[in-house]
Amino acid sequence: SAWPGSFENLETVWEVPLGKGYPGPIVTRDRVFVVETVDAETVAVRALSRVDGGVLWSTTWGAGGRVPFFAAANGDWVRSTPAWDGETLYVGDMEERLVALDGVSGEIRWTVDLTERFDTKAPDFGFASSPLVDGDALYVQAANSLLKLDRETGETIWRTLVGSGKIQASGAFSSPVIQELAGVRQLVVQTRHTLFGVDIDDGRELWSVDVPNFRGMNILTPVFVGNRIFTSTYRNGSFMFEVSRRDGKFLIEEKWKHPASGYMSSPVVIDGFIYLHLGNGRVSCLDGANGEERWRSPSFGKYWSMTWQEDKILALDEGGDLVLVKANPEAFELLDKKEITDREAWGYLAIRGDELYVRDLESIRALRWTDQPSARMKQRQTRKVTAASQLR
Repeated sequence: SAWPGSFENLETVWEVPLGKGYPGPIVTRDRVFVVETVDAETVAVRALSRVDGGVLWSTTWGAGGRVPFFAAANGDWVRSTPAWDGETLYVGDMEERLVALDGVSGEIRWTVDLTERFDTKAPDFGFASSPLVDGDALYVQAANSLLKLDRETGETIWRTLVGSGKIQASGAFSSPVIQELAGVRQLVVQTRHTLFGVDIDDGRELWSVDVPNFRGMNILTPVFVGNRIFTSTYRNGSFMFEVSRRDGKFLIEEKWKHPASGYMSSPVVIDGFIYLHLGNGRVSCLDGANGEERWRSPSFGKYWSMTWQEDKILALDEGGDLVLVKANPEAFELLDKKEITDREAWGYLAIRGDELYVRDLESIRALRWTDQPSARMKQRQTRKVTAASQLR
């Protein structure tokens, strides 16, 4: 359904406390999957009912998450948003252990300790990149490399981009994506220092370009405008690259750059215009054709998870505010803003139909967006249950 132009009739349906974590929720037909750090030695995954937040199952395993002092400001709790293929949930913990769980029962189908398999160390900031499911394969930026795994067994199909010169040993932040460029469907991977195109079948490097970075802080996931790839870097500006093919060889060329610098928030592209949350908290609209900045907004929080529909952008900032913006390249238009939680909210916003799911640091809440609030919605009270009673 189309989004309304304000949050006037956005109401909380239920709320459930959780252990700390940054992963965004995964919403399916009848359930919501959440990942949480229970304590210093335990990770949990819960399946919650979309109707009332009741626990359908909960699965735990032993996994630490200690980080060095320079990463302590971001906590030592789980970060990676899982991947879902319709039957199985693929979850990465802080120690680069990948766990496949049955979506119906919560049973663990397989577990792979990637640091043990490839004799690497766990990333300083923990496993932050999200897995990518495509066909029978699972792609993961982990173990100081890019991996293709069999999603049924967890067995390695290939490993590429190995070594600290290409993927820094302290771990990747960006997540792999698949895109057709120059007529070839391929993986696009941004490491801490370099942007790569990788052959899906055999892991061959098709092309690469170094991306300016500050201390390897290339975090956001690239987006696409035709055969062009847009990325933005902490303190080093934004870049548009174009991939072409000549005589069977891939070429990559920088088409434009702009001093506007993103940080942790992945942008959205609407009708050829790029809407980018900057490291200074402002939002910039860049013309994908030539890099012209059309406008820059007032300052918001230091992180936005963004999604869009038609001519509206919906964002959740790390301070717990939902923000609704008109996707208008002519001027910044704030349609509405609403505080949803007073806790930090780094989990990616999830939407299904007229329902929104907001995961803050210590809870998840379901909200419903309707044209007119119903009597049932007015009478329904927020359901809250203790985290301890939910885990079994």
